[in-house]
Amino acid sequence: MNNETFHTGLVAIVGRPNVGKSTLLNRLVGQKISIVSRKAQTTRHRITGVLTEANNQFIFVDTPGFQTHHRNALNTTMNRTVSQVLQEVDVVMFLIEAGRFGPDDRKVMALLPKGTKVVLVINKVDLEADKAKLLPFIEGMSKEFEFADIVPVSAERGQNVAELLRCVGQYLPEAPPLFGEDDITDRSERFLAAEFLREKLFRLLGEELPYGMTVEIEKFELEGNLRRIYAAIVVDKAGHKGIVIGKGGERLKRISTEARVELEKLFDCKVYLETWVKVKSGWADDERALKSLGYD
Repeated sequence: MNNETFHTGLVAIVGRPNVGKSTLLNRLVGQKISIVSRKAQTTRHRITGVLTEANNQFIFVDTPGFQTHHRNALNTTMNRTVSQVLQEVDVVMFLIEAGRFGPDDRKVMALLPKGTKVVLVINKVDLEADKAKLLPFIEGMSKEFEFADIVPVSAERGQNVAELLRCVGQYLPEAPPLFGEDDITDRSERFLAAEFLREKLFRLLGEELPYGMTVEIEKFELEGNLRRIYAAIVVDKAGHKGIVIGKGGERLKRISTEARVELEKLFDCKVYLETWVKVKSGWADDERALKSLGYD
């Protein structure tokens, strides 16, 4: 890295729920650090990903999808995170889906800072059956806001992501790197363990998943090349315990096993993961409970 001509900057990734923000972050960083799911509102925290190139260091901030429909304390906290991030960054990547720009996208666009470079990222172009519609859609979007650039991509397939990096890189301020060359996130292993377990809950519970559900790591121990992780799956109602545990405990066992396998890949070591379910009524609408569970 040549510090004399080096550029470092914070880059926010924003958009409505389920446009592919976390998938894009993982693609940009080159490793999975942000959980993904087809279910909206998977990301609930500010996730930082780091990519260091020869002369640039991108510090990406994946934000929760801006929530416009539900108004409990959890969603208010997530929306506040999005608003705060937008005031702190050097560049904004505003994600929308190819061929789709609705009221929820427009509400996020209204939050975009006027004095900051905003790159419109049109994601999921691989799913657009009629490619002839893409150019008129891009032309129409160029009139909606003064975007610095408009880049169509497929985060899932990695299509045109190199061009996106080139576009964003030209707007990074000249500054020395803030992270080491090999760093990919500022989040702790404890935090990542909770997130990866939460992802398995999203994926394996499907439509049965209680929205008022989160993960609390009660103990995280290092023993040489072994991580011992003790995690509580927190639900809002007693009736939700059975949904998570499943018949004979089989569902919870599968959730835990799949999470452990992914954590072993992430940490590159053996992982002992013990999980259980506990009820904490009203946690998603309790500011004090949210803070104790790690919500900003």
